[in-house]
Amino acid sequence: MMEKKVTWLELFYDLLFVAAVSKAGHVLLHAEHGVISFEYLMKFVLIFIPVWWAWVGQTLFINRYGQDIFIHRVFLILQLLSVLVMTASLSVDFDQYYLPFLAGYIGSRALTAIQYFMIHNSKSEHQQKAARYLGVCFIIGILISTGSLFFDSWLRYAVLYVGIAVDIILPLIGRKNLVKVPIHTHHLLERFALFTLILLGESVVSIIAVLQMDHWDVRSVLFAAFTSIFVIAMWWQYFDNVEKKVSKEIQTAGQAIIYGHLFIYISMSMIAASIQLLYLNELHYGFMLAFVFGSVLLYFLSTSLVFHRYRHAHLRLRPRHLVFMLGIMAAFIVVDLIYRVPNYAIVGENMVFFLVYAKLTT
Repeated sequence: MMEKKVTWLELFYDLLFVAAVSKAGHVLLHAEHGVISFEYLMKFVLIFIPVWWAWVGQTLFINRYGQDIFIHRVFLILQLLSVLVMTASLSVDFDQYYLPFLAGYIGSRALTAIQYFMIHNSKSEHQQKAARYLGVCFIIGILISTGSLFFDSWLRYAVLYVGIAVDIILPLIGRKNLVKVPIHTHHLLERFALFTLILLGESVVSIIAVLQMDHWDVRSVLFAAFTSIFVIAMWWQYFDNVEKKVSKEIQTAGQAIIYGHLFIYISMSMIAASIQLLYLNELHYGFMLAFVFGSVLLYFLSTSLVFHRYRHAHLRLRPRHLVFMLGIMAAFIVVDLIYRVPNYAIVGENMVFFLVYAKLTT
């Protein structure tokens, strides 16, 4: 299979998602009475999933069928406009901005569905069948989500997200059609890695916010230093795996990459938020430990799963490695529960965890 390259227009398309991801992540900064309420945790997830899925939809079309030709550029530019409307409408106040958000999201999905239905009959039978299947999946999801306009209150959102859930699940059910038209693994890994950079950028923004605080002492210096090394270790672990440890010749439906990265991205947004919340001491100690270590655990498990599927067989991690890493985390948590440690020590523990994880996997 000929290697597919990322185009400049795809990179431009990603720029809008910088703002979308930032808006979603800021929802987690709404700490009240020492905790992030279940309401805001849910709002974060419910904002993040449509953003991720809108990006995935167009990215997967480009991966399988996209060409750097005039008509595909036009569709991607129209996608940009839809995403712009959707991003501008992202807010914790769902009711006020619901209609423009729905218009932007449905517009994005509809454009992708139209592209699938336009696949030329010069393509192979398997390619045409997969395109029709995905187009129909998207239309079903669009129709259900659009039906939310006929409801009020919480029913509106229930119908909206049922449509999104159906849209997400149907490709999994139809995997037998999609494996016959395998993804360009190198291109897809590169696209998801570029989106990962956006999420890493959120952690860098959090570090900058810490550095801009107007008081400096030994603790704040240690906090900033440990956090910086922590984020660098995340970059090292992820990108060294993508660049050197995975096989880009494996031909699959790419679903481990696609769905696994949802959890990677959610965990990275949580980590970025935890940096600021830790420094400001806005969370109760127990909740803070659960949020910080829960974020890191989610990242560790999801990256281990995604990369295990695509790593060269002789480079795959063994169960003993998983036990070793979980043991390190458990030891840190036990110590922190017995002794109340300062915020920079918690960051330092996570820094050590990621340095060991990076060294072990790279």
